[in-house]
Amino acid sequence: MAESVFPQFPARPAGQLTSLLRDIEAAAGDDAPLPLLTFSAYQDFFRTGSRRGYEALYFRRRARLNALGAAALLVPGLDVTRLQDLLWEICDEHTWALPAHIHYGDREGWGPGQTLDLFAAETADALAEIVVGLGDRLDPLVHQRVRAEIDRRVLTPLADPRPLSWEGFGNNWESVCAGAAGMAALALEEDPQRLEAMLERCRRAMDRFLAGYGDDGGCPEGVDYWVYGFGYFVYFAEALRARTGEDLLDDPKVREIAAFPHRAALGDGAYLPFSDASGRPFLPAGLVCKLAERFGTPAPAVVTSFHDDYCHRWAHLARTLAWYRPAPPVREQLAAADFLPDLAWVVDRGALADGGAAVFAAKGGHNDEPHNHNDLGHFLLHVRGDNVLTDLGAGEYTKEYFSDGRYDSIYTTSLGHSVPVVDGCGQEPGPDRRATVLRHEVLADGVRFDLDLTSAYAVDGLTSLIRRLHWHRDGRLDLTDEVVAERPLSFEEVFISRHRPDLDGDALAQWAGAVTLTSAGDHERALDELVGSDHHGHPDQIFRLRLATTTPAGPSRHRFVFVVR
Repeated sequence: MAESVFPQFPARPAGQLTSLLRDIEAAAGDDAPLPLLTFSAYQDFFRTGSRRGYEALYFRRRARLNALGAAALLVPGLDVTRLQDLLWEICDEHTWALPAHIHYGDREGWGPGQTLDLFAAETADALAEIVVGLGDRLDPLVHQRVRAEIDRRVLTPLADPRPLSWEGFGNNWESVCAGAAGMAALALEEDPQRLEAMLERCRRAMDRFLAGYGDDGGCPEGVDYWVYGFGYFVYFAEALRARTGEDLLDDPKVREIAAFPHRAALGDGAYLPFSDASGRPFLPAGLVCKLAERFGTPAPAVVTSFHDDYCHRWAHLARTLAWYRPAPPVREQLAAADFLPDLAWVVDRGALADGGAAVFAAKGGHNDEPHNHNDLGHFLLHVRGDNVLTDLGAGEYTKEYFSDGRYDSIYTTSLGHSVPVVDGCGQEPGPDRRATVLRHEVLADGVRFDLDLTSAYAVDGLTSLIRRLHWHRDGRLDLTDEVVAERPLSFEEVFISRHRPDLDGDALAQWAGAVTLTSAGDHERALDELVGSDHHGHPDQIFRLRLATTTPAGPSRHRFVFVVR
């Protein structure tokens, strides 16, 4: 078996890892029966479109693998009987891929067991690193079987020259599938020619992954998918460097990508939730430490818990245990303003009279981005750690969510974003539906950001729609929508929050006592109270304020002022 190319866990882990180590010990000590991946659970996605049931069972099994594998590697004399049984069980799984991905990667004569998706690749990497790391502490038969299953399910598809369906996606699929499978190959493959063929395929995938980023280093899928896609790029790059000396991180564009979370930060652990992102993503401390070492980016403020990664990806955990280095606690220093021109994301950070933080963010782009939402011209107001006017982020992943019905979801449709509804129509999806940046100007006290949203709408009679946003860092946002129409059109402003607005005062609305909305115009108010299903399948209370008017034929202006207190 090939020598491990992976960083070894330290004999005496850093003291800041104490809580994480306790989590691992507790999870490893859980001797409850292992959840079964039953046929009924497997079929549920195909019958109902729900991913929740099967994936909950699957991730609990991977949590057990992470805990037992990490515990065995951390404690040299630990009994590995339960771990060996678990490795054997995972080799028995019908497929390492998720049911939702079974249609990806299939080839003639190859069934679900050889579907090389994200999770099959991650499983192969985890098993390979664990068995190589433990060496002869495991029974030779366990070694043999694990190696054979990794080869059959992942390395053989990777070595086959026929295209895999994710090749060409140009997003996190490329880096995760190729990165995790490539790390398994680096750990196990003994044939130099076969290994080099697989690695060359992985390099091409990584090139496509990097090409999916603009020169500004911004990830259109948000910080969560930056962690996922770029994380596996970094993990593979470091494993490749250990084996060959080749350094994929020695690249100016990679340096820009490494800085993305800092530019998308709202402060105190909050980040922009645009696209299928979350407001408070899981940032693996090991990954962040490695980037700080290589690029001088900020060191991690905290070490996340064992359970913060609900998918329980081995590479995140293993690199945190191996790469984490304590650093003096330093309050994150964020720039007053950040602009990502390729993404057309603007973030401007202000301070209120009482010292509380007030952050404005808005986005342009186009409506065919990875994990796309129809959200051109959308904005948020983040006040004292809370997205008062918000982006809903990711909804629950279901079959419909990644099908032609994607934009029926309140999370992805423009009707669930703070953008206009014109003549009863929301924005359309597609690469030609884009927001053209007319102006981005950082001022002494804020920022101006003007966008042409006309092409986002397929409305007969709409000649032009320009959104002008002027943010003042002391807590005021001036929003003006300028419309030119060939005929009278109904025009509705929409503002999204998870806070119920107070509509009883003198203002048009007030949210959470923090943001007040006024307007000189005459609008008919309506409030939609919705309950969505968030990314984890939990009920999600959403308030959609609608302010309706009619635009005349010709030009009209619709101006609103938000005051943050």
